[in-house]
Amino acid sequence: MLLLDGTPDRRRGVLPNPTAHAVAGAHPRRFLAADAVDVVQLPAVEGPQSALAYLQHAAAVPGPLLVWVTGRLMVPARRGGELHLALPGSTPATVRYTGLPWAWLLRTLQAHAGPVLLMADLEADTAAWPHVVSGAGSGELAQGVPLFGVVNPVPPVPAREAGPYTRALLEALRTGDPHAGPALDVPAVHRRALLAADPGPDTVPLQWGTPGPVLANVAAAARPHPQPEPRSAYGPALSREPAPLQPAASPRQPEPAPVRPPDPVPAPAAAPVPAPAQDDLLPGILAAAHAGRHNEAAAMAAAAEQQALRRYGPDSPEAGLWIEVRADLARMAGDHSRAAELWMTAAAARLGRSGPADGEALAALKRAHYCWQHSGDQAPLLAPALLALWERVPGGEGAAGHIRTRLQEAEENAPPTVAY
Repeated sequence: MLLLDGTPDRRRGVLPNPTAHAVAGAHPRRFLAADAVDVVQLPAVEGPQSALAYLQHAAAVPGPLLVWVTGRLMVPARRGGELHLALPGSTPATVRYTGLPWAWLLRTLQAHAGPVLLMADLEADTAAWPHVVSGAGSGELAQGVPLFGVVNPVPPVPAREAGPYTRALLEALRTGDPHAGPALDVPAVHRRALLAADPGPDTVPLQWGTPGPVLANVAAAARPHPQPEPRSAYGPALSREPAPLQPAASPRQPEPAPVRPPDPVPAPAAAPVPAPAQDDLLPGILAAAHAGRHNEAAAMAAAAEQQALRRYGPDSPEAGLWIEVRADLARMAGDHSRAAELWMTAAAARLGRSGPADGEALAALKRAHYCWQHSGDQAPLLAPALLALWERVPGGEGAAGHIRTRLQEAEENAPPTVAY
């Protein structure tokens, strides 16, 4: 599953728009009808070639492919006519060079060997709107790629929450269809979401093609998933760049995707909950964090962690998962030094349980490295522990060297000590 956020506003930086935020925070590993699911949220890529590289990498992977696109469609101010998905910094005057041509996206997905589905919750500016209306009716917006979703005019004020179609679709995916098999019927889910979203007269619905078994039905009989080690609460690929496009040891990581925004489910009370109920508790915890109630979210996560500690023990994977939750909550609250400490604790625990080849341990270590880089005055104090962890993993020399360089630069730039 690939989440592509085409948000042009520079002020958002690497933060996704609310719709992308909702998708990233809705436990998207359960969306895909596959036993093993990789979820990649594209960082704020600079330029269409970077976005295309991610798309080509995703299209080359066998199995079902779900690409979820949100953001803004534009046409170039000069020599316009070709729809582009805006990328950070795109304007009508620059989108021809800074945006991703929609045709590139479609051609890349056409080359995928397995089932593919393109979901879209987009907005289009005034110049692009006639092309959207025409392309939706003629099929030019799909060009043979199964495409479902909506396009709306650009609102006068940027939305502060996910679009109603995405919220309704996520709810449909969360509940599933108890009368269907392991894969959902995409047109039926799309119609269900449209009905619940009640779009206005200006909304252009997108429905083209017949996708294969791409969307998982969570209401179907549970399939066995033999996993001796529980996965991270957020998945290793949701907040990092895919390994084939960046050396595993590179320290230059994009900010992890902000975790789970409010689901349509009310937040549960801050009471101890058994670890198997983690997926039920997470939406409420992350809803509180996203709403700015960071102390409440931290208290709920701490209560769940204590229950896991009592039930499974301090070295258990179940307890370790809650350390990772607390780490991301600290990052969301702006406490990067605390987040770095917790991610290092999580990485060390995974290394101790599974060894240096554990991909989840490497993912936790990369998140620790990112938070360390933003920990300000605390960075020198945290550096030795982070350096020791990188020295334990294969290929960690580059990241370890980066830490040493940062420490040396800090020492060289430190103000001279004046003796009195």
